[in-house]
Amino acid sequence: MVSLLIDAGNTSVKMAISRGDEITDEKRCDADLLIGEIDSYFHKYQNICVVAVSDVRGLPETVYTHLDKICKKVIRVKGDISLPINNRYGTPKTLGPDRICAAAGAHALFPGKDCVIVDFGTAITFDFLTKEGDFLGGNISLGLSTRFRALNHFTGKLPLLQRVEDVEQIGNCTTGAMESGVILGTIFEIEGYIRTYPGYNFIFTGGDAIFFAKKLKSPIFVVCNLVLMGLSHIAKANAI
Repeated sequence: MVSLLIDAGNTSVKMAISRGDEITDEKRCDADLLIGEIDSYFHKYQNICVVAVSDVRGLPETVYTHLDKICKKVIRVKGDISLPINNRYGTPKTLGPDRICAAAGAHALFPGKDCVIVDFGTAITFDFLTKEGDFLGGNISLGLSTRFRALNHFTGKLPLLQRVEDVEQIGNCTTGAMESGVILGTIFEIEGYIRTYPGYNFIFTGGDAIFFAKKLKSPIFVVCNLVLMGLSHIAKANAI
């Protein structure tokens, strides 16, 4: 079965092709160009039979109308569809599709293991998956770029900064203090979870995953396409 996977995040859209357990031909695009990119995939892979979509940003209905015209099976990931994991979230209909997909991907990669999935994006999510495949929920925190933007937006004089590779333990100027505070504060937050949940596999994904993996001494796994992997498994579970 060949599936087209679409992960519409807050900042960009990722796309890929899934064949069995293999994910290939990954690319990013702007949401405004999505319909054209979809057509390009269907031209290149004329045997696509399923499209699976994780939509956090809220794609326009014109995208879904177009998909319905060119593909018989379009799966929009929601908390109430058939899943390869057990969704124990208290309000399943409000659970973000990216979190569902990341948990499904983690369960496929690490069956029989307790996992904490840390997804670094506009927000940082810490989601908990048991070895039995039960998604328990998790916590949502500010992402790295969001922290920098908040300092700039809610103060009168602090500048808007970007991520830097290296910071001092104690900042000795305003920009240094902001960089150290944001980056070290995030690292201390992650380390607190790792100390609190020994024996869990920590899986990092999202745009800042590699950056923070390099900063930590604890053993963790980095899976940059975890949401796409989960989308692939969800597509299989709903393909019939």
